[in-house]
Amino acid sequence: MKIEKYKKEYAVKSYEADRNGYLRLISLMNILQDIASENAELLGFGFETCHAKNLAWVGSNYLLQIERLPRIGEHFLIETWPAEGKIWGAIRNFIVKDQQDNALIRVKSQWVLIDIDRRRPVALSKHFPEYHFLNESVMEADFTKMPEITQPDLQKEFSVRYDDIDINNHVNNAVYPLWAAESLSPQFRQNHLPQEIEISFKKEALLGETVKVITKISGAETLHIIYDKNSGDELADCRIKWGEITSKP
Repeated sequence: MKIEKYKKEYAVKSYEADRNGYLRLISLMNILQDIASENAELLGFGFETCHAKNLAWVGSNYLLQIERLPRIGEHFLIETWPAEGKIWGAIRNFIVKDQQDNALIRVKSQWVLIDIDRRRPVALSKHFPEYHFLNESVMEADFTKMPEITQPDLQKEFSVRYDDIDINNHVNNAVYPLWAAESLSPQFRQNHLPQEIEISFKKEALLGETVKVITKISGAETLHIIYDKNSGDELADCRIKWGEITSKP
């Protein structure tokens, strides 16, 4: 099978924009999942095929490099492709471009194929021996290990809502960076936009749980560790590099 980049055009709708008119972080994450799902279905590795095999794709890492976020009403193009096969899953890349073909956002993501009942990784080659990929990287950077936070500057708690849960019966990946960003003050968020985001998922969060986010602020970079408040289990790490907003409505 010849693998080609899958392309789709989007436009930032009013309900997808933040108070400054930029694409919301959670909207961006949902759009990335949307186009990835469509491409996987076309390639024969999507939800329906996996569900029939009692399998599911679970995101384990994201790395986003953001030149700028699209604005309300702006049309943009996303390209995505499977970029590398792993023992337990795969690497998927994305690139977001404006109407002049300028790269706005580059994304590298890692996905693990799991057995739904056992909640354990399974070998990609065993279940999808025909998996093919386009050996083209979207960025030179790779996933990194997050530093520990010994003395947090901020702490905030969130309750896992019914609408945070996805088809795999756990909190959707898009919610974790939202929790991280929401742990910061409204004043900071009003004047800053993310330039780089790295997320490492450790364990799934479930309906009814309470999560605790501890945050360390180091200049223009914030580090976040997300815990299950009751068990103390680490759910995810997130690192965000911020830039000041220079244009507002």
